[in-house]
Amino acid sequence: MEQLILAIVKPLVDYPEQVAVEEKAEESKIVYRLSLHSEDIGKVIGKHGRIAKAARTIITAAANAAHQKKVYVEIAE
Repeated sequence: MEQLILAIVKPLVDYPEQVAVEEKAEESKIVYRLSLHSEDIGKVIGKHGRIAKAARTIITAAANAAHQKKVYVEIAE
């Protein structure tokens, strides 16, 4: 799942080498924390959060096929 997140996010940013994903698995959910360069946060979120919402939709759909847990994607500031 981390590779999917990286494949979606890296083409959007100016500093792809600073993109990192951390996975935190709990009993009923999995949280992916996305760390970016401060200048790239707006590019990943997009206008009114549209890009972030679309990325979360894709990631959640792929994760639901692989896991039986709720999946969350957080963007670290």
